Amino acid sequence: MVQALLCVRQYYQNGNAEEKALTARVDKLWKEVEFDWYRNGKNVLYWHWSPDYGWQMNFPVHGYNECLIMYVLAASSPTHGVPAEVYHEGWAENGKINDVNKPDGIAANYAYKLQMKHQGDAWNGGPLFWAHYAYLGLDPHGLKDKYADYWKENTTQALINYQWCVDNPNKFKGYDSNSWGLTSSYSVKGYAGHAPTTERDLGVISPTAALSSFPYTPQQSMAAMKHWYNDMKGKLWGAYGFYDAFSEQDNWYLPRYLAIDQGPIVVMMENYRSGLLWKLFMSCPEIKAGLKKLNFVSPYLK
Repeated sequence: MVQALLCVRQYYQNGNAEEKALTARVDKLWKEVEFDWYRNGKNVLYWHWSPDYGWQMNFPVHGYNECLIMYVLAASSPTHGVPAEVYHEGWAENGKINDVNKPDGIAANYAYKLQMKHQGDAWNGGPLFWAHYAYLGLDPHGLKDKYADYWKENTTQALINYQWCVDNPNKFKGYDSNSWGLTSSYSVKGYAGHAPTTERDLGVISPTAALSSFPYTPQQSMAAMKHWYNDMKGKLWGAYGFYDAFSEQDNWYLPRYLAIDQGPIVVMMENYRSGLLWKLFMSCPEIKAGLKKLNFVSPYLK
């Protein structure tokens, strides 16, 4: 939400009186987010606090997952910022973020290798939304720190996800180069964090995985989109675009949407087409300062 609001602020900041009033409200809200509170007195950010249960959930957020943007925003906040140690000791766990699991099985044959350990998963990365959510505004092109080249990491994760579906080790019906993408979504039995491992691949394709990866895998993403629209439209397409998930293996086609899956499709397609949201977010002076504080390099940092 904060990524989006900062893009809104940058887009309308030189507009008419009504638009400037909107940007002032955005700026106020952004500056009131108490990132420093979520340290809980430590050099890490916590996922959850409530007035009823305090810190009982006890969920410190370590990388690598979708939460890089939270640490960037926290470091960038001009009012409730956190020091760089919170990023390096909390998110990166003093370098443990680079302890990538050794490939095994069919993974050993892949040319793609991740730079960072994806939390809770093996060599092949977590659900593909990890390459999307943090980068709706944060432009991964040329974005690097001492832990990773983030364009390379995201592209690698997307290619592994694609190749897993093409190889289809679980032999599910409907998987091929034109139908791929494993990420968290609706599933045949409730909700599931689909990912390219034998245990977490349940035969369910989530269109948001491939379509939100347009910047990283444009040819593969376009092939999937055309196949789903031209060949399976009656089963997969509704008023708001492609449905959230489907399974040819189980003949399961659920005409439902999840906004958190639909939104990144639109944003990442536009970023692929024009870079609009990336340019807006990266134009924020606070974000530039925060990235510099964390020793990132980026084409946006002069």
